[in-house]
Amino acid sequence: MKSRRGLVLALPAVAAVLACAGCSTDDEATNSLAVPTPSGRQAQHCRALHKELPGNLDGRKRTSDPKDSDYMAAWGKPAIVMRCGVPRPLVLTPGYKRYNPYAPTIEINGVEWMPEEQPDGSVRCTTSKREAWVEVTLPTGYAKNGGQFGILTDLSDAVAKSIPFGLA
Repeated sequence: MKSRRGLVLALPAVAAVLACAGCSTDDEATNSLAVPTPSGRQAQHCRALHKELPGNLDGRKRTSDPKDSDYMAAWGKPAIVMRCGVPRPLVLTPGYKRYNPYAPTIEINGVEWMPEEQPDGSVRCTTSKREAWVEVTLPTGYAKNGGQFGILTDLSDAVAKSIPFGLA
């Protein structure tokens, strides 16, 4: 059985993070969900992650979307979408007007995720402290009030196996 200890301890913090995230304007997050185009080591890590991805995620079957690639995958409808090799989130980019190197994260099975509520109500969770950036977009209402972050457990296991700890 997988450990959910970090998840249980993090849920109240996630609810607070999402409440605060919903208060900000989001000119920084127009997430088109395009297929990323990483290169070099990031591309290698993303291809390794692709091999570790589960066929089912929280009871949702992996889709055969035309965008499915070594750098993108989706589960269910509305889709939970994972993209690997995405750029560093703006909030973690020095020089950005809302730069915050201490942006709140949650840790699940040794992988840190930074949740950000999007203008459409979806939630984008991006890994931090890994050699490639991975983001997971949860559909509108899916992560309401900090719930349903359990789906990140299986993805955290896959990320931990395939993308080394370090800075992208």
